[in-house]
Amino acid sequence: MKNKTAIIILAAGNSSRLGEPKQLLLYQGKTLLRHTADEALKVTSQIVVVTGEVNIQIEEEIKHFHQIRNDNWAEGMASSLKKGLKEAVKCFPEAEQFIFTVCDQPFINDSIFQALIDKKDTSKKGIVASSYADTLGVPVLFDSSYSEKLLNLNGQEGARKLIRQYKDDTAFVLFPQGLWDIDTPEDYKKLINP
Repeated sequence: MKNKTAIIILAAGNSSRLGEPKQLLLYQGKTLLRHTADEALKVTSQIVVVTGEVNIQIEEEIKHFHQIRNDNWAEGMASSLKKGLKEAVKCFPEAEQFIFTVCDQPFINDSIFQALIDKKDTSKKGIVASSYADTLGVPVLFDSSYSEKLLNLNGQEGARKLIRQYKDDTAFVLFPQGLWDIDTPEDYKKLINP
């Protein structure tokens, strides 16, 4: 199923609470964005990175990956999700499922992406989410049959809305470290000085 999976990395936010682009924070010798993209590449070559406002450093960091700019990133997560999905469908028409992930989960790795794919194959569910901290969230895999529903999301709505709405068609994989995301300077300090 590797060639049937596209991974969409949502990296368009402006990191307002952090005060600097979280995409470029260094962890274990790589930026968070490059780490996420490199781990995705171990699973599929069909990758779309959605960027936001112009940042040459971010674009340079992922210059070897297919990227698309979302000029409407400030409208919320849904606009980036939709932009990435439309681009993935256009560039990879053979894709039958889409994994959405973010770039501020430092412990993301290829085994999580692969686990989502494997669970989809065994469970036959249309959605496979990551489970952490009593919630289901990203990274999350959607079968292409959910494309229209994803394209109908608005504003701050994201994958969780559909996970809740279609819980009977949702499986999950455990990703306890998924609760780690970097939103504030304190989060980053805890990450690099545990």
